[in-house]
Amino acid sequence: MMQADVKLDTLGYFCPMPIILTSKKIKELALGQVLEVVSDDEGIKKDMPAWCETTGHQMVGLEEEQAKSGRIYKAFVKKTK
Repeated sequence: MMQADVKLDTLGYFCPMPIILTSKKIKELALGQVLEVVSDDEGIKKDMPAWCETTGHQMVGLEEEQAKSGRIYKAFVKKTK
């Protein structure tokens, strides 16, 4: 299980909102800090790596777990610029 400096809950939001919220939240982090983005939108598995590639931030992990309400995805993004 990865450790993050800041957690962003995007449960209940679907594309493109998790990425929009991530884009806003990562601006609050210091260089090198890791943001954990929690989502129930499976699209985050492809959207977050694409966003990281576009913006220059580093995706350092993706975890999936089963919750009562369905699958939960946790994307870990390191602020690199």
